Amino acid sequence: MEKKKSVCQQRKHKMRKSFPIRGGDSGFDHPPLPGSAAKKARSPVGGDNKSGQRVARPPGSNSSSSSEGRKHGRDPGSCVGLLDAQVVPAAVPKNGKYMQNTQEVALARFTRVESKRARQQRCPMSCTCTKDNALCESAVSIPRSFPPDVTSLSFVKSEFTEIAKESFMHIPALHLLLFTANNLESINEDAFLGLPHLEYLFIENNQIQSISPYAFRGLKTLVHLSLAYNNLETLPKDLFKGLEALTKVDLRGNHFLCDCKLKWLVEWIYGTNATVDQIFCKGPASQLDKRINDLSPQSFDCITTEFAPYQSLKFESISVEAFSFRNDQYVVFAQPFIGKCGFLEWDHVEMNFRNFDDIDSTSTVICKPLVIDNQLFIIVAQLFGGSHIYKRDTSANKFIKLQGIDVLKIRKPNDVETFRIDGESFFVIADSSKAGSTTIYKWNGNGFYSHQSLHPWYRDTDVEYLEISSKPHLILSSSSQRPVIYQWNKATKHFDRRTDIPEMEDVYAVKHFQVKSDLYICLTRFIGDSKVMRWDGALFKELQTMPSRGSMVFQPFTVGSWQYAILGSDYSFTQVYRWDAKKGEFVRFQELNIQAPRAFYPVSIDNRQFLLASSFKGKTQIYEHLVID
Repeated sequence: MEKKKSVCQQRKHKMRKSFPIRGGDSGFDHPPLPGSAAKKARSPVGGDNKSGQRVARPPGSNSSSSSEGRKHGRDPGSCVGLLDAQVVPAAVPKNGKYMQNTQEVALARFTRVESKRARQQRCPMSCTCTKDNALCESAVSIPRSFPPDVTSLSFVKSEFTEIAKESFMHIPALHLLLFTANNLESINEDAFLGLPHLEYLFIENNQIQSISPYAFRGLKTLVHLSLAYNNLETLPKDLFKGLEALTKVDLRGNHFLCDCKLKWLVEWIYGTNATVDQIFCKGPASQLDKRINDLSPQSFDCITTEFAPYQSLKFESISVEAFSFRNDQYVVFAQPFIGKCGFLEWDHVEMNFRNFDDIDSTSTVICKPLVIDNQLFIIVAQLFGGSHIYKRDTSANKFIKLQGIDVLKIRKPNDVETFRIDGESFFVIADSSKAGSTTIYKWNGNGFYSHQSLHPWYRDTDVEYLEISSKPHLILSSSSQRPVIYQWNKATKHFDRRTDIPEMEDVYAVKHFQVKSDLYICLTRFIGDSKVMRWDGALFKELQTMPSRGSMVFQPFTVGSWQYAILGSDYSFTQVYRWDAKKGEFVRFQELNIQAPRAFYPVSIDNRQFLLASSFKGKTQIYEHLVID
């Protein structure tokens, strides 16, 4: 009996060691069971513990007494029933509940792990998978449940139309990715991010309409890229930036337009070490069927320009002029509402225009600078109180009034022009009052005196000085007649009427420009059509018509090698035109939002080009002329 007990005790000890039931022996971090529960848990015959859970018993056992065990020939102290049951006689508390036994816990955990592993390795329904390859046909979207060891993935005849951002983050082991004969239309930014091992990317025989410039970002190991047969007409600039490992690029079978948008590709092909298959231009006509691989960056004329907002000045103005005096550059605005000529200078440190000086006046409409023999004069034209001429006193560093202008001749000045003929300095004031007279003034060494009065009673709104066939001329615009052309008479040293410009009534102003040896004029109409005309040797002939909607200025000017004309509007956007040498006319170039523009003037400072724009009803604006390649 002692020997039997010893064996039984050994077996019990072994079972308890394998299936711990006490808090201290369980290996779980929980307190030991309370008294009665612990007692039942230690009972070899089992029963219900206080938590309501069943404790497993050997087959045939009874919880009422140990006598049942004896009836079946088993000693309650024996090990037979206990060993045959192969159960853990106690539960382990976890989160307030008891699990059946540690074998069930282990089995449940194993089942969950295997189930998760099975799900991870499951091949998508539209795909066929092997150990490291996957082929998807007619997929409606890019699946996200590929086996983790897949290194090559192909999509054929798929229905999805885009490759979205980070579409392949879940399969980082990919070495090869192929799309062919799909409905693919767009490739988004960072579409292939998260593929650190991708070496081969084939996107072929699709109908791609757009590719993000950053579509291939992050593909540092990519050696072979194919975008063949996708009907592409262009590629976004710097598409291949960062793909330093590339050795092969296939762009065959596309319909590339070899224009400025594709110039970057020519530059890239010229500088890359990667092999690029021969590709051809499908347009424009000048480049048709040329091999892109043989083109040079010089084959493209892609430099363009732009007027970008640079500085806004917090005042209204009606005229603007720029001038140089003693190696410094200045601009002056006529500000009628506050009554002054406001002078600005360029700040070479802050790189903007700042206040320099003022001339106080009344209802100022024009502040015209004139430099004669290193002396600066400012003609200040006013609607009330008469017009005056000021001189810059450099010793006192201020403007002083030099003389007044005859109020009997100049009653309502509307424009002032300066010019030189045979070494002599003149200026002319267009007077728009019925009682006034447009008058020419001449510098005599001490002051300005009246030299000639042109036609009275015509309410002149503008005067333009120009040379026609190397002879000085004036064109006077009037509200009561067509523009009149005057020619300088060398014998009398006066301007004589020559002709007018036919069929051009209601012209507010005339401004001229030259392209090479050809002379043109821009004629402004407030409502109707403004026009561009060309001198043919005998008269001005109409070249081009621009619609005017409240236009008070149609100003031609040059910046560098570019010829522009700006047509202002009180009711809409101001339209900038640029001269097209091939067409021999102006083409629409840019729109500017300026309230009631009245004058424009270009100025060059510190190798930068600016356009000054006066505004009669809003802030005066300064634009910078930018050259963009």
